[in-house]
Amino acid sequence: MTGGSGAQGSTARPDLLARFNDLPPAVAFDELLSCCASATWAAKVSAGRPYSSADSGILVSDEVVTKLSLTDLAAALSGHPRIGERGDEPAGHHSPDGPALRSAAWSRREQSGLRGADAATVRSLAELNQEYERRFDHIYLVCAADRSADELADILRERLGNDSATEWLVVRSELQKINRIRLRELLGGAG
Repeated sequence: MTGGSGAQGSTARPDLLARFNDLPPAVAFDELLSCCASATWAAKVSAGRPYSSADSGILVSDEVVTKLSLTDLAAALSGHPRIGERGDEPAGHHSPDGPALRSAAWSRREQSGLRGADAATVRSLAELNQEYERRFDHIYLVCAADRSADELADILRERLGNDSATEWLVVRSELQKINRIRLRELLGGAG
C-alpha cells in the first residue's frame, strides 16, 4: 500500500492519537464510522483504545476486518461511493467536521486519479461498475489512492473473473487498505 494522496503529511501527529484515545466512547465510535461504515468494525476498533501508536490501531483494524461477517462487509460498502462517482454528504447533514463529511472528503481525495479522465473512460467505468454489481450484488470496492481511471477500470475487469468467495477476500483486503489510509490520518500516523 502506498501512502500517497490518502495519507496527508509525512510526520506523526501524536496529538491526534492522544485526542482520539481521550474521546468519549460514543464520539470515538462516530469518528471511526467516518473511516468505515461497519458499526461492528467501529465498535471493536473503539474498544481497543487506548492505542500506543497509529500502527497499533491499524493492526486491530486489520484483524477486525478479517472477521467481519458478510452483513458487516455490506455495511462497510454502504459508506463508499461507486468508483467514479462523487462521495457527497448525506442530505440534512450540516456539521462541517462530522463523520459523513469526512468520509465523503476521503472518498473524493482517494478517487482523485479519476479527475481529468476522458469521457470514454468514465463511461466505460460506469458500465463496468454496473456489470460488477450485477455479478456480485455489491459495489466494486478498491483502494483508489494513487490510481488512474484506466488502472481502476483494468483492476475491475480483472476482478470480474473472480468467483464470489474470492471476490469477498479481495474486498476485505481492499477495505483494509482504505481503512489503513484513513486511520493513519485520523490517528496522526506518519504517511
